[in-house]
Amino acid sequence: QLQLVESGGGLAQAGGSLRLSCAASGRGFSSYQMAWFRQAPGKEREFVAAIGSRDGTTYYADSVKGRFTISRDNAKNTMYLQMSSLKPGDTAVYRCAAQLYGPPNPYDDWGQGTQVTVSS
Repeated sequence: QLQLVESGGGLAQAGGSLRLSCAASGRGFSSYQMAWFRQAPGKEREFVAAIGSRDGTTYYADSVKGRFTISRDNAKNTMYLQMSSLKPGDTAVYRCAAQLYGPPNPYDDWGQGTQVTVSS
């Protein structure tokens, strides 16, 4: 199991950038596929991006592809989400999650979330 803590959220203007971090504590960080999810007010939680546990393969939701970049630094037990060209529709609480060995295991470990607000 991992304990996850997000940081880096805040206020941004449309077209601006933010970088989110997810710091993990616990054993075997490199064995987990990591992902970012977000939930906007009144909407269901949605998948944003993921990065593989072994080969670092990345996956993106169509809504963020080309604007967001997911990465990880296994030496620091940290995952990142670089967000650029932000839109008001990106406003949400962003949470990181860990999935041991990737599919079909569930995302069992979650952070508390960090708020991202994008103004027009």
